[in-house]
Amino acid sequence: MNFNSKQLHPVSLNHHILFWLLYFFLNFFRWGSYFNGVKESPYMYSFITNLLGFPIHMVLCYLTIYILLPKLAFKKKYISFIFLILSAIFIMVFVKFNLTYYLVSTNVWPEGPLHVSEMTVDYTIEMMFGELYVITFTTAIKTTLDFLKEHQRVANLEKTQLKTELLFLKTQISPHFFFNTLNNIYSLAIQQSKNTPKIILKLSELMRYLLYETKNKKQSLEKEILCIQNYLELERIRHNNGLEVNMSISGDLEEKKIAPILLLTFIENAFKHGANKNIGKVKIDLDFTIKNNFLYFTISNPMPKITAHTDLFDRSSGIGLENVKKRLALGYNKKDYKLVIVNNNDLFVVKLKIKVS
Repeated sequence: MNFNSKQLHPVSLNHHILFWLLYFFLNFFRWGSYFNGVKESPYMYSFITNLLGFPIHMVLCYLTIYILLPKLAFKKKYISFIFLILSAIFIMVFVKFNLTYYLVSTNVWPEGPLHVSEMTVDYTIEMMFGELYVITFTTAIKTTLDFLKEHQRVANLEKTQLKTELLFLKTQISPHFFFNTLNNIYSLAIQQSKNTPKIILKLSELMRYLLYETKNKKQSLEKEILCIQNYLELERIRHNNGLEVNMSISGDLEEKKIAPILLLTFIENAFKHGANKNIGKVKIDLDFTIKNNFLYFTISNPMPKITAHTDLFDRSSGIGLENVKKRLALGYNKKDYKLVIVNNNDLFVVKLKIKVS
């Protein structure tokens, strides 16, 4: 069962009054046709007896719903619950009998098979079943409303947790990148390099995008690729001549949308475990191809050379990719994406097919 985002209205006093009024008039018209052989009009008799009986119904219902069920039944004290509810029903039937006998008519059961002027076993059992029916009916309504409220509360909690987790995952681009870039800016500034303003501008554009343009569930693919280009430019400056990045884009980018920073995580992972852990010239290839409302994204980077820190790499290299897998599972249907990761001895390749319409 699915619920929309609109919240269920709480049950107010007006709802209770409306329910009992509707129930009262339903019983009034229903039983009016049964009361034959009474001195008064059948409907007048029905009105008066229901007027006496409904306070009893209400007491029993509220006693059961708000006291006996939460205090006993929900705490698995079933014997005490059954004993007390049957005792309460019996007492209320006794009260109803006397009210009817002394205030309305000595024939307290005109709809019954015989004239009843005393509290017989048949009358008591019949009336107790009637009260039990009313209690069951109102309890079913209350239980249904409580179920719907709880279901909505859990759904809202899951939605909040989902948003929180997505927000957390979106902000997990490595802070080391920013620290390293700032250190490079510091070095360039000391050298009075002409690249200093350029790298500051690129970093500013990237940070502005990450802070202000990634709040929506989906982002323009064009903006996402522009963010990636800024990232790549910063990495080129940071690695100087030791890095070769080949990037190709084909297909129509217009009006295509994707989860923000999703692709950037793959690219950051390629630099973190490719360029940063290899000595010498490093080549990273990226391809963006849009076909039939799907983006086919491929990135490859060389595997790091085997060093004494290989174990550390093995433990940490999967964090960014696990991040992406979670975001894909949380933000997309399974039919809308396919992720393939190939880990060869010399090359690490990620292939992602994802819906961008």
